Amino acid sequence: MNLQHLKLLLLSTIFSIIATVAVAQTENPILPGFYPDPSICRVGTDYYLVNSSFSFFPGIPIFHSTDLTHWKQIGHVLDRPSQLNLTDEWISAGLYAPSIRYHEGVFYMITTLMGGKGGNFYVTAKNPAGPWSEPNWLKEVDGIDPSFFFDLDGTAYLVNNGPVADGKPLYNGHRSLWLQKFDLAAKKPIGKRVEIVNGGTDISKKPIWIEGPHIFNKNGYYYLLCAEGGTGLDHSQVIFRSRNIWGPYEVFKDNPILTQRDMPADRIDPVTCTGHADFVQTPNGDWVAVFLGCQPYEDEFFNTGRQTFIQNVDWSGEWPIILEKGKAVPSQVSLPLKAEEGKVTFRDNSANWKDDFDQPKLNFEWNFIRTPQEKWYELKDNSLKIQARPISISEVGNPSFIGRRLQFANSEFTASLKLEKGKEMEAGIVAFQNEKFYYKLTIQQIAGKNYLMVASATKEFEKTELKGYKPGKPIYLRMKALEADFACEYSLNNKTWTQMGSVLDGKHLSTKVSGGYVGAYFGLYAFAKTPAIASFDWATYRKTN
Repeated sequence: MNLQHLKLLLLSTIFSIIATVAVAQTENPILPGFYPDPSICRVGTDYYLVNSSFSFFPGIPIFHSTDLTHWKQIGHVLDRPSQLNLTDEWISAGLYAPSIRYHEGVFYMITTLMGGKGGNFYVTAKNPAGPWSEPNWLKEVDGIDPSFFFDLDGTAYLVNNGPVADGKPLYNGHRSLWLQKFDLAAKKPIGKRVEIVNGGTDISKKPIWIEGPHIFNKNGYYYLLCAEGGTGLDHSQVIFRSRNIWGPYEVFKDNPILTQRDMPADRIDPVTCTGHADFVQTPNGDWVAVFLGCQPYEDEFFNTGRQTFIQNVDWSGEWPIILEKGKAVPSQVSLPLKAEEGKVTFRDNSANWKDDFDQPKLNFEWNFIRTPQEKWYELKDNSLKIQARPISISEVGNPSFIGRRLQFANSEFTASLKLEKGKEMEAGIVAFQNEKFYYKLTIQQIAGKNYLMVASATKEFEKTELKGYKPGKPIYLRMKALEADFACEYSLNNKTWTQMGSVLDGKHLSTKVSGGYVGAYFGLYAFAKTPAIASFDWATYRKTN
């Protein structure tokens, strides 16, 4: 090889490296942890995304991005007790499958409240950061997963999952999709309600849970995007189309357009349960899908819940494809928008997060279990002061618990705690899946003595008297999630750490063991039969690999 050829090869390599660096790589999932059922819309160059929140309050987190890579939470859609009264329902009841849309200067978020006096409702806002309106209840609409569609002529429609037309399902999971016009001024559906899909893509194969429908226009067709197969390993995304919004709807012969159910179980770093997608079109005409997926650390075990992923939509043919059959969900995606420089992604911020409680309001990451009917916490003197009330973490209610999501399989949560002197109380940190599946690391002040304890809902694993601890002084508590392992530690100086007891079974916090649809939380907790205060000076969450 002569010198000229060597120079050309070197230049080619340099340009190749520059080109590679210039391509923005977005890491999946874009919202790690318990952020299921994503729905997305665009207004100009701004993108807004919402997720299900089940029985946690505030309800329906809302995120903003201008490049589909850097997402920032801007609030919750339902952040007032008058909007969302979650009382004594199962933790996996509550808010299901929100859909967000924008029409003529107004944002619409529509969803289903499961359990109690629930049903379908929507709220509106001029500013997606809020405030959002009080709920407009749709008692005429049964079923779940409603979504608005605004046609090119401005006509509004409501599509959702509901019972089959004759009320006689042929098998468990046999459902239909229904369409009806919607009067925005009257705030109610009008005209005939039409069954547009019965069962799913092929009723002879007994498809289950056709749900999460969204309608959009392209090339003179109405495309109907739906989830099918249930939210477990058989979850998938399917597509239909019609020249007439009322149907009949043609089934894409190569459905599903997204699934991981046929992938090898022993593949490296699997993403499972993919589906419940929504589409958005960029200003330059490209299409992108957001969808949920799970990341098991072993078999079907995961503690992080169902997370939000992103993927380009291939529309090289007449039908959209999110992911070709036999291909794994990529860990990195080259999106059609140039990523903004100098910003930290939501994922990276979550991997190294700290709250010093130095703001007038709680950060958006914090949630309550169900709706607090009174304010039993206070941000004061750079600390979070929680009133220890007589509602335990094992009860179906609103305990004195303020938590944030467990977002990575390998991570740790640490907090600095001070207990009120002379009060009989319990306080500390909790890893929570539901009232029957949790771990707690707490200090108990009993008869002038202080005990450090590790326990679940049914078993006390370790308990020791802390003779060197004095109430009013800080103690530092830490929980470590290590995939299938779980450990608790404490320190009196935030330097030397001592493990409490043996390593616990992390699968205790997984959906497969606990049931339900939510992911695990790490939280700050206090309990007492008479008034007492637990003060937390700071809390951190960190990804550990």
